[in-house]
Amino acid sequence: MTNADRNEQLFERARAVIPGGVNSPVRAFKAVGGTPRFVQRAQGAYFWDANDKRYIDYIGSWGPMILGHGHPAVVEAVQKAVLEGFSYGAPTEREIELAEAILALVPSMEMVRLVSSGTEAAMSALRLARGATGRKYIIKFEGCYHGHADALLVKAGSGLATFGNPTSAGVPPEVVQHTLVLEYNNLEQLEEAFALHGNELACLMIEAIAGNMNFVRATPAFAKRCRDLCTQHGALLVFDEVMTGFRVGLHGAQGVLGITPDLTVLGKVIGGGMPLAAFGGPRAIMEQLAPLGPVYQAGTLSGNPVATACGLATLKEVAKPGFYEALGARTRLLVDGLKAAAAAEGVPFSADSEGGMFGFFLFDQLPQNYATVMTTDNARFNTLFHGLLDRGVYIAPALYEAGFVSAAHSDEDIAATIEAARQIFRNL
Repeated sequence: MTNADRNEQLFERARAVIPGGVNSPVRAFKAVGGTPRFVQRAQGAYFWDANDKRYIDYIGSWGPMILGHGHPAVVEAVQKAVLEGFSYGAPTEREIELAEAILALVPSMEMVRLVSSGTEAAMSALRLARGATGRKYIIKFEGCYHGHADALLVKAGSGLATFGNPTSAGVPPEVVQHTLVLEYNNLEQLEEAFALHGNELACLMIEAIAGNMNFVRATPAFAKRCRDLCTQHGALLVFDEVMTGFRVGLHGAQGVLGITPDLTVLGKVIGGGMPLAAFGGPRAIMEQLAPLGPVYQAGTLSGNPVATACGLATLKEVAKPGFYEALGARTRLLVDGLKAAAAAEGVPFSADSEGGMFGFFLFDQLPQNYATVMTTDNARFNTLFHGLLDRGVYIAPALYEAGFVSAAHSDEDIAATIEAARQIFRNL
């Protein structure tokens, strides 16, 4: 980078006043090296950086921008809401409308509580599960990310019978001593964990299609066994659909898998790019929340009127007939094109997608768990990342993150992306 590069200038300024120069770690490009792109504007399938260079955007704010940036119906709804007021700290009719829209599309939920972030929603669902069951132990899976609440920042213990260890400084071991971390898609571990601790478990929390170890699916057999064991032992099954909700299909990952969870955590798409998330489930469980029940949860900005306007307008668009069929076809076009380009150049490559969410690996076969994902050749991925970046294609600056296609991506965008990748594969 030269001194004339405005991204570099902004990054230098940011590092003086913001830890690492960013407000969320992955944005710092630490995993791939180089200088983050500072976005100055976005429209449709593109954003422009501080140098006014255009990129085809396959992050879409990490999933929310399913319609693309600046969709006219969403912009109109937000502009109208802004004129009516930014925040009230009191109920609004639009909160009810958004709740009704969510419940109409997610059959497993009879009631929903709106919050402001995925972390807040997952943390609250965990507290609710413990309050509703009167139990304190939980299961999560290595490679699944449920936000940065203390009890969920956990890595596996030294053996199956031991509970987890903190993955972040500032989290005392005592805080995670009731969190058991298992290997994703490992049926044997799952069975043994419930045999050892089943009657003490408040919940099992899982990304049924994981997007934080790139894109890894729970196998149908594994997802079904999670459901069966939770039912058998009186634990709650919690689907974290912050990423997959309304992204992989109109009914989320639970609709794709045909599994009914006890609690669902939502975010990203339901806010349309605004800070909004939610958690919900059956009435009997949700009525354990204050002010009706003993489980406390609150938020000054929960149900924010501008955010609910944005989310409601987004959900109205994605619920239109044929939306997900078209989005899924467009995403498969990208994935199939990348696989063909890699195969033509003899590059080990595998990829998968569902709805508008996709992932790829520099492996011959799709991995089934985090340990396998971790064996990816970082150097080769970084070469691919920077090669695409130089050619105006923006994918996640880390090999452990899924990608996203929007309704605004055109066939020409997909073709340009595949051609850019083909050029890099020739020398990879």
